[in-house]
Amino acid sequence: MVTKQYSGSPHDADLRRADSLAREIFSDVANKWALLIIETLGERTLRFSELRNEIEGISHKMLTQNLRMLERNGLAGRTVHPTVPPRVEYTLTEAGRALQATVDGMCDWTHRYLGHIEASRRSFGT
Repeated sequence: MVTKQYSGSPHDADLRRADSLAREIFSDVANKWALLIIETLGERTLRFSELRNEIEGISHKMLTQNLRMLERNGLAGRTVHPTVPPRVEYTLTEAGRALQATVDGMCDWTHRYLGHIEASRRSFGT
C-alpha cells in the first residue's frame, strides 16, 4: 500500500507554525472525544446511538461536532440508509484506521503508566 504524502507548501505541514494546516488538523484530532471516537470505532461500523452509548459522558452535541470534524478531515465515513427513520452509520476511513494505530499506542501508554501517574499526582498533592 502506498500512502500519498502531502505535496503542498512546507508551511502548511509545519506544526510549529500557527497558520499551518498541519496544526489545524492536529488540533482537531488531539482532543479526548475525537480520540475516544476513533478508539471506539476501530474496525467496526456503528450507529450514532451505539457510539454515544459506548462513550460514557459524551453529549449528543459533542458527538455530532466530533463526527462532523472527523468526516471533514477524511478520517470517518458516514453512510445514510434510506429508511424511516434514516439509519446513519459511521466507520473509519483508511486514514482514520492509520490514525487508530497511534491512538491504540496512546491507550497502551496510558494503561502502562496509569499507576505511575496516579502516584506522582498523590505526591504532588492533586
